[in-house]
Amino acid sequence: MKKFHKINLLYDFYGSLLTERQQNFIELYYGDDLSLGEIAEQFDVTRQAVHDTLKRAEQTLTNYEEKLSLVKKFSQEDQSLAEAINLINRFESGQDIKGLHKSKSILQEILNNRQEL
Repeated sequence: MKKFHKINLLYDFYGSLLTERQQNFIELYYGDDLSLGEIAEQFDVTRQAVHDTLKRAEQTLTNYEEKLSLVKKFSQEDQSLAEAINLINRFESGQDIKGLHKSKSILQEILNNRQEL
């Protein structure tokens, strides 16, 4: 997974747990594609301060993911849903008669996992 995509995904899940400054810098750097210099100028700080803040925010996001694994669980659910759709499509086209049963168990497992939360 590319770093920009990874940080944006982590930010979607954990961004509200960052400081306001970290949120601003992440949004401007990863979301709006501003350079360190442009962000520094906007906030009247040094490029090094922006860099350090971004690194701390990235590490914080990574730490949250290591502890909570929400992005990992989301990605696994996404893959399972894609598999269920594929199995249903194969069933509908007559290629896999057992696909409907398997897709039903995949969907039930996802629902059960969500109810545990």
